[in-house]
Amino acid sequence: MGPQGVKAVFFDLDNTLVDTAAAGRRAIEEVVNALQSKHRCGEDEARVICDKVQAKLLEECHDPAKTCITDLRISHWEEAIQETVGGEANRSLAAECYFLWKTTRLQHLTLAEDTRGMLTALRKVVRLLLLTNGDKQTQREKIEACACQPYFDAIVVGGEQKEEKPAPSIFYYCCHLLGVQPAECIMVGDSLDTDIQGGLNAGLKATVWLNKTMTTPSDTSPVPHYVISSVLDLPALLQKMDHKIDTNSETDHRVSSNEVH
Repeated sequence: MGPQGVKAVFFDLDNTLVDTAAAGRRAIEEVVNALQSKHRCGEDEARVICDKVQAKLLEECHDPAKTCITDLRISHWEEAIQETVGGEANRSLAAECYFLWKTTRLQHLTLAEDTRGMLTALRKVVRLLLLTNGDKQTQREKIEACACQPYFDAIVVGGEQKEEKPAPSIFYYCCHLLGVQPAECIMVGDSLDTDIQGGLNAGLKATVWLNKTMTTPSDTSPVPHYVISSVLDLPALLQKMDHKIDTNSETDHRVSSNEVH
């Protein structure tokens, strides 16, 4: 058992354990370069296309029963290209852009050595679970790319469950997998709307918000129990954690994560 009765720690994946945003930026640059060098797009035009795709990803609503994520995301590129350059739809160029973006992003998704060390040490005293929202194919590919499986006792992908974070049900499922109670678990993540709100909704012992810039959000609800600027600060926080944790924060079911999966 860990400090103060903590038996398990749930970690988010994207922009918590791996820098998905940075990998995405690298991928976009590759597509911009390819559009310029291979398809005679100007830089401004190429960037407009990519900006449109990024906007579509942020607003994405995917129903796996209706379409696969690959077809949906190729369509994002197809629409962005047509909206920018006009003319007929170019599905083949859209597919080329999508697969270049996807492959490059996966190549740059890495679990840093110091993060690996932290997880290895932490797992000696508590059970670890990876809890990530998103399409099952997309998230499983990321998990494979960053080779994080050996560091966790269990991995749960929201797209494989009936509900995703911040719904309490997925947190209860995680607790069941590890044989622990919500009051024995901590959630660590970068999203107030999904990770922190979800942990509060499920009545976890504590929520830890990873706020890399340490900026104060304009909307302070939900309020995490703790804030850290680096995931590597977690072991020290666990050592300092005491039993005086307020679990009576107001909660709601906001679902916007403002994050590209």
